[in-house]
Order: sequence, then structure tokens, then C-alpha cells
Amino acid sequence: MNLVYSMIPVLLVLLFQPVYAQELIYESGGDLIREQAAFNVYHYELDLRVNPQDSTIAGTVVVRADIVQPTDVIVLDLDPRFEIESISEVADGGSRKLTYETQENSKRVYIYFPFTRQPAEKIKVTVEYNGQPLVAANPPWDGGFVWNETPSGEPWIGVACQTIGAWVWWPNKDHPSDKPDSVSLNFTLPEDLVVASNGSLRGTTDSGDGWKTWHWFNSTPISNYNVTLNAAPYETISEPFQSVTGEEFEFTFWVLPEFYDDGKELFPELRDQMRFMEELLGPYPFRADKYGVAHTPYLGMEHQSIIAYGAGFRHGSLFGQFAPFDDLHQHELAHEWWGNMVTAWDWRDFWIHEGFGTYMQALYAEHLGGTEAYHDLVRYFRRMISSEWEIAPFSYQSSVDVYGGGRGGDIYYKGATVLHTLRYLLGDELFFESLRRFLYPNPDLRMALDGSHIRFVTTDDYLETVNEMTGEDYSWFFEVYVRRADLPQLSKTRNDDGLLLEWRVPEEIDWPMSVEVMIDDQIIRYEPKEGRRSIWIEAPPDAELTVDPNRWILMELEAE
Repeated sequence: MNLVYSMIPVLLVLLFQPVYAQELIYESGGDLIREQAAFNVYHYELDLRVNPQDSTIAGTVVVRADIVQPTDVIVLDLDPRFEIESISEVADGGSRKLTYETQENSKRVYIYFPFTRQPAEKIKVTVEYNGQPLVAANPPWDGGFVWNETPSGEPWIGVACQTIGAWVWWPNKDHPSDKPDSVSLNFTLPEDLVVASNGSLRGTTDSGDGWKTWHWFNSTPISNYNVTLNAAPYETISEPFQSVTGEEFEFTFWVLPEFYDDGKELFPELRDQMRFMEELLGPYPFRADKYGVAHTPYLGMEHQSIIAYGAGFRHGSLFGQFAPFDDLHQHELAHEWWGNMVTAWDWRDFWIHEGFGTYMQALYAEHLGGTEAYHDLVRYFRRMISSEWEIAPFSYQSSVDVYGGGRGGDIYYKGATVLHTLRYLLGDELFFESLRRFLYPNPDLRMALDGSHIRFVTTDDYLETVNEMTGEDYSWFFEVYVRRADLPQLSKTRNDDGLLLEWRVPEEIDWPMSVEVMIDDQIIRYEPKEGRRSIWIEAPPDAELTVDPNRWILMELEAE
């Protein structure tokens, strides 16, 4: 226990409490405790010196927040491997040091105010700290700081912390439901390095002693895990991009000098993918800042306005099989809409990030290669599903809950295949409009640049969007595919008169799922009669019958 500026009443309580050993869990989100729910952060200012020689960082983080519940204590999260030098509050025209408390093997830092702060009050808390951040063992899946070298031996630095949280390198309120409205990022590194980060570059400061500070500002709401740092002797490939709104925004690729020619060759494809996504979904959400791609020593991450790209300039690196396009970049770009613009406020709905994002690769394959290319990729998704997990449970989840076991894969692959089946059910016109309306429920938001278009969402929000558009209730579809683990089962029984199809789903759920059947060379769509789960298809005994010939329906198909 580390107690600073001692509080005798607290110590007396602690002395009479049993002490239990605990292990530090590297995770993000989960239950929101009272001391975190009491405040909402609206701005972070990170001022950090990053030293690649000894793999340390040091500096200050200023937290500006609104009090929403009366409290005399708040909790920030920071890896205990760091040394906290001081915590202070700017108030009444001056600064005063605050009492804080940490616990062994815990990320939580309890910060005490000398009196109760009231709702609608604003606070400004500064944390000074230093140390060696956690090194990512296998980024981006096992995250942390990335210290690497370019082929010429220069520092090549990055951060990937989605699965464990940004508290592994800077103090913050670690919960997906709390996005700051903006973030100021001031990174000081050796002067021969170029720093690429979120938002727009406001300038640089050369200190004259071999160090240089890069001043970045992210002007719209951003998830903490999307705040990032990329540093290397980068060269840039840049050209303005004209949005579907008519505006131009910066489009820049930061690439290592050794791979500049590869970057130049890839750059037009990156722009083609942006054009496709804008035409499919709506305008790029972060036009107020830029769209950036940073060449990284790890595969990739959806850092807002500066995605990480480490696919080696190769097609098909994301799924481990050939794709006629750079699927890694296309996936991370998709997250600018699915995850960065609309964000799950709890990890339980993270399939909205990953399932929707993954499905965009199938749609891009269709755009380039037609129907066959689309179905080839969806069939790959289907093979990757474990079907042992619900992809959007009702209970609150942490990142470990979501990515642990097999659910992590299913939120990608099962999530994408659920959307594939929903497309079949709704038809193209309604389905694609449902995506656009889920992103932009008010058409005026398509033109927004001030962050008002960035929203928190849940699975039920998308269900309600679909219901409102169609005038029907699709709760049955989401209940089985999203809220439950087991897939619906379809049995088929053939005799001389025809084919009997019977659905098996939990008894209390209606299941009006239509089925396509190819009779010889003709595809006919059959609807179950109201209240039934069976479909009878008359056919000659010598007719060739194929159920769901295009594999639209996510199901277990049982042989007769």
C-alpha cells in the first residue's frame, strides 16, 4: 500500500482489514465503480518525453473533467510500474497537491479532494509520473509499448493497447463509456525522429539540445485506447482527398525511408478504399483533422485518424489467405466508422466494432471481384466461427471477458456472418440503408465536423434502426444470432413427393426465417407459414434439390 500525504482515518481502517494477495490484471472496462462514475472527462493533455535509449517515458497528464455526482474522491487508472511524482489540482487561481492512494498490483489511483465536489463543477487534475511502460509481447493482440528498430537501426516506436487499455502508458479513466471531447498530445523525442499521432499537427518545438517536441491536437471525441504515438525517421506521402461532402482533407502515409517506393505504390489503393467506404457508408468522420496511416512494426490498429499499418505491403495479410486487396488497411479504415465514430459504451457490444468492421472486407471483395469473391470470403468467415459464445451478452464485459476464450474470434467472424444473413433477409436496399442510418440517424450529422456525429451505441440501437426502417420486429433474429451461442438448426427430409425443412431454435422464440432452395437450376425462396417452423416443398422425385445454395443463412444444416 502506498499512501501519500497520509490520511490517518483511512490508515486506521486499513490496519484492521485483512490483506489478500492479488495479481494485476491487464484489462480494460468492466464494471464502472462509483469513484469513476462521478466524473466525465472532456479533455486530456499529454506532455511526454519518450526516450528510446532506455525505453522510458516521463511527463505530465492534465485531466479536465465535469463532476456529475457529488464526490470527494475520483479514480484514475495507471500501471503501478510507473512512479507517480505528484498529483495536484489547479483551483482558485493556484495549484495544490492532492492526497492519493495506490494499492499493490492494482491500476487504480484514488485521488482525494479536501472537500466534496458538486455536480456541474469542473476539475483540473495534473499527474506527474515516469517509468518504463509495459512492452507489448505480441502487438496488437498482447498490447503495450513497442520499441523496435528500422532496417537501418534507427528507433521505430509505437503503441497498441486496445485489449488492455491506455492506462498501461498514461493515467486516464479506463472505461469505454468515457471519451474526452478532445486531446492535446505533446511528444518530445530525439530530433531526428518524426512523430505521427492523432488529429492535426499544430507545430513543432526544437529545444536545441537534440530533442524536439511535436504538438498534435485531436479535435473530436476519442476512445482512450485509440490515443497513440508513432515515431521513426518517417518520410511522408501526402495528397489532399476530396470527400463526398465536397470538402478536402489531409490524406497522409508516414512510411519508413527504406519502404518509400512500396508506400508510393500502395498509396492509390488506400485512397480507392477511402472512396469506397465514403460511398458505401457516408463521409469520413474525422475530416476536421486528417486521415493518416502510420507504418508500424506490428500488424495494425484502428487508432483514430492515424491507423497503424504493418501488413508488409502485401495483400491478404489480415485473414491469412489471398485477397485481391490490402485487407489489413481496409479493416482498420472500416473502424473509423465502426468503432471510432459509433462506439460500444461497454465491451459487451464490441461486435459492432469488429463484426461490422470485418464485414466491410467482404463488401470490398464484392466491389472488386463480384458476387463470387464476396461469397468466397464469407465462406471463410463461416469456417472460422466457434459457435460456442454469444457475441453480445447482456452482462457488462471487460476486454478480457470479450477477447478471452473463443468469443474474441466470434465477434469478428460470427458478427460479420450475422450481417451477411441479415442482408439476405432484408434485401440489399434496406440492409445498406440500415447501415447508413445506424451511423447517421440524422442526415445533418453527415456534414458535422465538431464531434456531434460521434455517438455511443448498443446492439439494441441497431435492432431499433432495423425495426423502424422495416416496420417489422426483428427481435427474433438478434435474439438467436447475437444474444445466444447456438446456431439455428435446419433439418431436411426428402421423399418421393418433395422435401420437408424443419427449423430447430429455442422453443419460446418465433423463427420466420425464409429459405432458398434450388430445384434443378431454379432458385425459389420459401417462407414458413405463420406460427410454424417447417416448410414443405413439393418436387418430383428425380429433381435435384439444394438448400440455401448461396450459403446466405448462418445455420447448422442437418442431413436427412
